[in-house]
Formats: sequence, C-alpha cells, structure tokens
Amino acid sequence: MARKRYDDNGNAGHGAGAGDNHDRWLISYADFITLLFAFFVVMYAISVVNEGKYKVLSDALGSAFGGNPETPQASSAIDALPLSGIIARKRAEAAKRERERMNTLARDLNNSLMPLIQAGKVRVVQTGRGVSVEINASILFAEAQAALGEESRETLGTVADLLKNDPHAIEVEGHTDNLPIASPLFPSNWELSAVRASSVVRLFIDNGIAPARLTAVGHGANQPVASNGDEAGRARNRRVAITILTAVPAAAEPAVR
Repeated sequence: MARKRYDDNGNAGHGAGAGDNHDRWLISYADFITLLFAFFVVMYAISVVNEGKYKVLSDALGSAFGGNPETPQASSAIDALPLSGIIARKRAEAAKRERERMNTLARDLNNSLMPLIQAGKVRVVQTGRGVSVEINASILFAEAQAALGEESRETLGTVADLLKNDPHAIEVEGHTDNLPIASPLFPSNWELSAVRASSVVRLFIDNGIAPARLTAVGHGANQPVASNGDEAGRARNRRVAITILTAVPAAAEPAVR
C-alpha cells in the first residue's frame, strides 16, 4: 500500500514521486536541437570552398603543365571553377604555348634553310608530331654511302645550331628508294638507312645537342613519299627526316612552306 506524502502544511498528497517527470520532454527536445545544430554545422563546412587549398592545387597544375603559378587576381577566377575545368584550362594553355613554340621553330628553320628549300632539296613541314625537316639524301651522302661530306656538315650544322638549346626530343629517320643494295658495309637498305640516320645523330651530338634528346631510326624503302617507278620519285624517297617532337601532340597542322 503506497504511503501518503504530506506537504509542509500537513496536506496529504499523492504517492511518492508524483509530479517529478512533468518536464522530461525538455531533455529530448534539447537533444534534438543539439543534433540539428551539429547537422547544419557539418553541412556548412562541406559547402565552404577552401580557397587556400584551391590556390595550392591551381599552382601545382600550372607548374605541371609548364606554366607559372597564377597571380592573386587570376586565382580568384580559377577558384570558382570545378577541378575538371581547371585541368582543361591548364591543358589548353599548355597546348597553345607549345603551338606557338613550334611555329616559331618552323619559321626559324625555314629562314635558315631558304636557299635549299627554294632549290627543292629541303622541306620543312608541321604535323601533329612536331616540325619535320626533310633533307634530300643527295646533298648529304654519296650514292650507297653513309659518310657525311663537308657541304652536308654545314647544312646539318645550321640545323643543329637552332636545335641545341631547344628542349624537345629529336627523331632522325633514314629512308631509301626500293632499289636493292648489297655491299660489305650494307647488306640491305635497312642497314644503309639506319647508318645514315646514325651519322646525322653523331654530327648533332658533336654540335652540342644532348644525346638523350636524340633517336636514330632506319626505315629502308618502306615509307616512300613518291613513286619508285622513275628516277625523280626515287630521288625524293632517298632522304633523311629530322623531326622535332612536340611535347603536346595535337591534330595535324598545315604545312609551312
């Protein structure tokens, strides 16, 4: 049987503990408000862009793609872009700078080799791979030989002077016509084309071009640019192609003439 509880005036009350729990709902309400506050704090923290981290990211991307870190004025515009937009912009800027460098290089080569270009002995063309200088083998080598003559050394020395301070990789390709060759030095056109390319590479090294930038390739008669059905076509096919490889490959560019 529950005992009665009396107040200070002696009035009987209800059983012990009655009326103690009237405000317990406030505890649950306070917990709910606290959780709601924490939720909105987290949502706000997620939504705020850390400009410092974006600045570090944009500068790192600029250095990786060959540019300079952005100025404070420019960085505010970049910070507003999504990450994919920043990368796309950096790539586009790097590609534009590379096209400008290759265009300048092609113009310099054209100007330096103009007499030979006008005589039809040299062609300078731009492609998606870079700038290519095609030199007729007749001004570089004697027939069926791979030793460079004095005149050819002067011509290649002019090219080397323009390229020795340039950072791009260089590929030297030897090409022949389809007439068979058989000699103690060159059992086939493969050997002749490869040794001719190597002779040009050695001259470039002697003229100050870093060996690590150079590659020698022999194609034999397998990549003709004209018909081998007549002497004029075969003369076109006997050539050495020096390609300055672009750092940012792109779609083929129109030929520079």
